Amino acid sequence: SGTVTVLGRPAGSPALRRRVGYMPQDPTIYNDLRIVDNVRYFASLYGFDNCAADAAIERVGLTDHRTAFCGNLSGGQRTRASLACALVCRPELLVLDEPTVGLDPVLRVDLWEQFTELARGGTTLLVSSHVMDEADHCGDLLLMREGHLVAHTTPTRLREDTGCPSLEDAFLSIIKRSTRLQAG
Repeated sequence: SGTVTVLGRPAGSPALRRRVGYMPQDPTIYNDLRIVDNVRYFASLYGFDNCAADAAIERVGLTDHRTAFCGNLSGGQRTRASLACALVCRPELLVLDEPTVGLDPVLRVDLWEQFTELARGGTTLLVSSHVMDEADHCGDLLLMREGHLVAHTTPTRLREDTGCPSLEDAFLSIIKRSTRLQAG
């Protein structure tokens, strides 16, 4: 039990709508609408105009496909369209749930480059991922297991503390240690 605040406000506050972007694991776009219509719809929900929608579409590299119906897009294009919907409000905090699941390696690299650029520009990113090599892109790690926080660290520190060269091995080491402590 407890309370959750986001950017200093109670979670769910109307004041947060323009400050937080969210991209769920499954793209949140309407298949029967064009990319531009989807992003403009989300822009209107946030109180932004068509220029903001066009900028978000350009940012994710879909300008040439802006009039394509979302039902006809590839998985990677659908992910980028969903990201444009999340970016249209120029959020201070961007929450990404498994943002690259099921994507090809080239698109994964491209998306992480975009996420890095957003972070450099001052956007805070909260990324949920089961892909440990993606954790290397993060400056701060919260490792969860069965709903419990088992470590709060950095990628470098996690490797140092466990003596493991890969983050996946380091995570597994932390889990084993946590399981042993719980067993007594």
